[in-house]
Amino acid sequence: MHTKRPFPGLTFCAFYLATYLTNKYVLSVLKFTYPTLFQGWQTLIGGLLLHISWKLGWVEINSNSRAKVLAWLPASMLFVGIIYAGSRALSRLLTSPAKIWSAVFLLIAAGSLPFNDLQFDPVGYFWAAVHLLCVGSYKILHKAQKSSVLSDIDQQYLNYIFSMVLLAFASHPTGDLFKALEFPFLYFYRFHTSCCASGFLGFFLMLSSMKLKNNMAPGQHTAWIFFAKVMTAGFSILLFDTALDIAMVACILVGGLGEALLVYSERKNT
Repeated sequence: MHTKRPFPGLTFCAFYLATYLTNKYVLSVLKFTYPTLFQGWQTLIGGLLLHISWKLGWVEINSNSRAKVLAWLPASMLFVGIIYAGSRALSRLLTSPAKIWSAVFLLIAAGSLPFNDLQFDPVGYFWAAVHLLCVGSYKILHKAQKSSVLSDIDQQYLNYIFSMVLLAFASHPTGDLFKALEFPFLYFYRFHTSCCASGFLGFFLMLSSMKLKNNMAPGQHTAWIFFAKVMTAGFSILLFDTALDIAMVACILVGGLGEALLVYSERKNT
């Protein structure tokens, strides 16, 4: 991860760690398992802050073409699937030749983990699978529309707006809206502060991620993401109640090896 400008990488890692641990705390410790409300709140804050940043001239948004907006809507739908399924999974779970072996190791680790997880939850793994499917589809669609003049900021702005509206309408049919009224920590300051923190941290994570991507080569960018994931996984195991045995630790290490090989392949190609 050698770079002359480590500050963007360190900033990204700090926001990555803080964002995921805060979300994990709200979803698994406080057990606020109402993703239409929680993710709706996060996209509301993210969209509002991005809109304010646009009006203040801090960022440039050019999403006034109806054709471009309509072309991006399928990706926004997948974005909703990513955050909704990811929220469901996070509330229940832990969380070149080199590139080929990277995929192999990641698949082995992912395939073995459910059979060795002492806290196995089929619903959690189902939503984790949906989350991964949406992530993969989103990336494919993103690459397919690479020629689009919509910038990353434009795309994220549309994602926020679409997600906020869709999740707001979905909160009633899913029952989240009325179930949340019975949430035992609804009036506790730690719940309020955690929710506020999650919204703002998610926004700053998005900005720092874009800055990191634009300021570094793909290999360096991948290396910082790997470092952030390892750091977050380590702190998650230390801070949250996690049942571990030799088999599960082996799955985590194999998954880490797969990620490390991906970093190696990216850096070798740059």
